Amino acid sequence: MKVLLRSDVQGVGRRGDIVEVKSGYARNFLVPSGQALVASETMEAQAAWMRKSRDVKDAQSREAAETQRGVIEQARLTIAARAGTNGRLFGSVTEADVVNALRSATNISLDRHAIHMDEHLKEIGTATVQATLFDGVVATINVEVVAK
Repeated sequence: MKVLLRSDVQGVGRRGDIVEVKSGYARNFLVPSGQALVASETMEAQAAWMRKSRDVKDAQSREAAETQRGVIEQARLTIAARAGTNGRLFGSVTEADVVNALRSATNISLDRHAIHMDEHLKEIGTATVQATLFDGVVATINVEVVAK
């Protein structure tokens, strides 16, 4: 069954795309939830308008993300945590700690899920952390962990 997506659906398509999906998925989930409309020949113009508006919005979001990346990569975050005499932390520095430090240093708020760490920081020292700001725009954050 062909449907016109009204919003981005992960694994299916993006807003304004006309895609082929299983009829049960369309009837039971996509159409009742308002995420899609059953496609007809007259909907091609509506789909083109939706794709154009999506592309404009994506271009603006990408530009804003590029600007934020410049600010974030210039910032040097310092996070104070309790540590033992050997330099090991009592606990760890998590994604949420990095987000809070970034917010206080640059007034940029990110979701903690945008921060990518191989593992939580458990020692005093410096580390680099990746933050996904937009699809294809990744910022590198320099984090310094110091003892309280």
